[in-house]
Amino acid sequence: MTHPDPNAEKYLVDAIRAAMRNVRERRTWPFGAVIARGGEVIATAVNEVDALCDPSAHAEMQAVRAAAKALGTTDLTGTTVYASGYPCPMCLTAMYLAGVSEVYYAYSNEDGAPYDLSAERGYVEIARPPEQREMKLHGLPARDKDDEDLYEAWKRVAPAA
Repeated sequence: MTHPDPNAEKYLVDAIRAAMRNVRERRTWPFGAVIARGGEVIATAVNEVDALCDPSAHAEMQAVRAAAKALGTTDLTGTTVYASGYPCPMCLTAMYLAGVSEVYYAYSNEDGAPYDLSAERGYVEIARPPEQREMKLHGLPARDKDDEDLYEAWKRVAPAA
């Protein structure tokens, strides 16, 4: 199968190799990610959920964090993420927020399902109407009456877009 990105397979194998090191050396989650732009690798990361005791330290999240630091900006426009596994909703959302342009993944949710490594449950849950989700979300418009409105303060100091 031909891809528009000539480096896709190479970087996916790099992500898989990083994930394999994570499995073999740390005996933990089999996930790795590479972020590149214009044929240049910006960041490579592995799942560090257990190592950091941080449920958000997925490989893709760690790669996004490392790439942003390396580039000195949270704007990752024009980058591509190469992930060993299909990104979970948290990682996918972080990539959208950062402006990642494209994502390639090696192992699908179907590949991961027999090993309890599928992200499908999160997508199913988010697709439900909020009132039908397992985790309840409650909007409560609390405001600090002793200070200015939080969003108005942000508007005043926010950089021009």
